[in-house]
Amino acid sequence: MRIGTLKQSYIADAALFDSRTQKVWLAIGAALLVLFPFMASDYWLYLACLVAINVASATGLNILTGYTGLVSLGQAAFMGLGAYTVAILQTRYGTPFALNLLAGGVVAMAGGVVVGIPSLRVKGLYLAIATIAASFIAHFLFANLKLTGGTTGLSMQPATVFGLPLDTSFRLYWLIVPVMLLMVLGAANLFRTRVGRAFIAVRDRDISAAVLGIPLLRTKLLSFALSSFYAGVAGGLWAYFFRVVTPESFPLLMSIFFLAAIIVGGMGSILGGILGAVFMTLVPELLKLVFDLLPGGTEMTVFLSPVRTVVFGLLIVGFLVFEPHGLAEMWRRIRRFFHLWPFRN
Repeated sequence: MRIGTLKQSYIADAALFDSRTQKVWLAIGAALLVLFPFMASDYWLYLACLVAINVASATGLNILTGYTGLVSLGQAAFMGLGAYTVAILQTRYGTPFALNLLAGGVVAMAGGVVVGIPSLRVKGLYLAIATIAASFIAHFLFANLKLTGGTTGLSMQPATVFGLPLDTSFRLYWLIVPVMLLMVLGAANLFRTRVGRAFIAVRDRDISAAVLGIPLLRTKLLSFALSSFYAGVAGGLWAYFFRVVTPESFPLLMSIFFLAAIIVGGMGSILGGILGAVFMTLVPELLKLVFDLLPGGTEMTVFLSPVRTVVFGLLIVGFLVFEPHGLAEMWRRIRRFFHLWPFRN
């Protein structure tokens, strides 16, 4: 059992992976991610790509809400900004996908900075209402601007790498998953820096943070910018994945989906954002597979559809009641139990 570590330098103390066990599990996880697309069906590859997109966006929202304490219901709007930017650049100019994704993140970042300006004056539910207003404004622009294709939206060609079109889930997997991993790794490193610690200080007590010399407006705007950048890149991946972008692609319900994901997974935790996105994406599909196995044919499936939704809702409520700190805390408890179990009386 690992009960402590001896750090002999600041670099060792700040290391992201500070034990051989962590590095081994990281290598195993990387190997599984590489082998997965060769063993999985198209259906599970589709879900894997969708999970990766949701993990990227949930990680961005966790930076803002979980680590900085700023409630946002505008994540879908920022994803829409990124998706439309990618679609416009792809259809009009044919620019490379890497440049398009970066541009989608930057445009969403600019939108996040604008939306984040009221955060100095308002917080909590008031800030959430401000972000909802931003979502409605973004939806209006998507549906009425000629550049975005109006209510019809935009259709786009698949991304290409060295002339190879990424037009299947298998090929898109090798674009979406690596980008997601880079984003998660970047977020994990962020909170080992002065900027990330400033975010946490603002979350814990913004008045005390200001007294300590942390500029509140700049810190909050930076958090909005980073969160929106993540959403914009995730929206760009979403556009390449589905290849059709419409105003209805990014409803307010999607923002609630991501907020629920980080709450169920565990706010203020990189692992929480990952587990929450996986839970919110896969559990409805798993419930669908289970209910489809029940006898009764199509009529019974239609009848049980609302029941499946209720069961999913009860699962979310159950997690909030029995483990308010989310799936990440549940995982930590499991790890502590098995570490201590051989030594328990």
